[in-house]
Amino acid sequence: MSIDYSKEFEMIAEVYKKTGGDEKALFDKKHGALIINENKVLGKNEIKGMRIEHQSLKNGVKVKIFVEEGIKIENPVHLCFGMLPKEGRQEIYSEFIIGKNAGVEFTAHCIFSNAKHIEHIMDSEVVIGENAEMSYTETHYHSESGGTFVYPKLRGEIKKGGRFFEEFKLTEGRAGTLNIDYEIDQDERSSCELLTKIYGKKDDRIEVRESLNLNGVYAAGTAKSRIVLTDNAFGNVLGEIKGNAAYTRGHVDCHEIVHGDGAKAVSTPKISVENSFARVTHEAAIGRISKKELETLMARGLREEEAVDFIVRGLLR
Repeated sequence: MSIDYSKEFEMIAEVYKKTGGDEKALFDKKHGALIINENKVLGKNEIKGMRIEHQSLKNGVKVKIFVEEGIKIENPVHLCFGMLPKEGRQEIYSEFIIGKNAGVEFTAHCIFSNAKHIEHIMDSEVVIGENAEMSYTETHYHSESGGTFVYPKLRGEIKKGGRFFEEFKLTEGRAGTLNIDYEIDQDERSSCELLTKIYGKKDDRIEVRESLNLNGVYAAGTAKSRIVLTDNAFGNVLGEIKGNAAYTRGHVDCHEIVHGDGAKAVSTPKISVENSFARVTHEAAIGRISKKELETLMARGLREEEAVDFIVRGLLR
């Protein structure tokens, strides 16, 4: 284990705890871990079967994480990417290479709690080997300023029999400007589930593109999003699945909720098949917060803003 027990590390660990992370795991040799502030790696812990390579850049860090063939990582690997200053730019270039028959679960937190004007670029590549499995849960915590500009990009390849689950969650603080761009290529009998949960407020602008290419027979994939927009927030979701081989199964599931006259939502499911035995479906809905639920909570003493927040957090759990 290599950790810089500096003031920066203590501050990152404290916010990590507040955002629901298990800060004890950052100190536990049983858990793999990587902690980054700005362009500095404050700590990392490599465990048996997993290797982490990193290189500091001018405005960020380049990271490669390898899980060896046949290794099942027992405990979640904790990743913490943050920017403690109020202003700045962070670029994270990450590669995840998961070996054949391996398995790993990543729990990631991205922390910009002091942001006034922060740009965060996350450019990731994921390769999941044959019959391997990877889970990646990413929770964002932003300040209330709206001054976060976040651009997560993911390109992935899931090989024969591989499985991938990815969840992006941003319900604390302001989304600011958020542009998600994910595209996954899937080989035969692979499976993928993308899940996105975002709470947009004030003048937040949210763009989501999730694309699955079902290239191998019996490949299956789901792109699911839950977006809530209040005040003058704007959300645009494009869910795309291509059934390019026989017996592939895909589903796009997008639900957006708007509250307030200025909030605007756009949902565009895009599905296609290139094989008569492929089946791809979609479901898209845009609605409003239930007036009855809102009135019930307000009758119990909550202000409208508090009642909306309570309902939204239930929807995005």
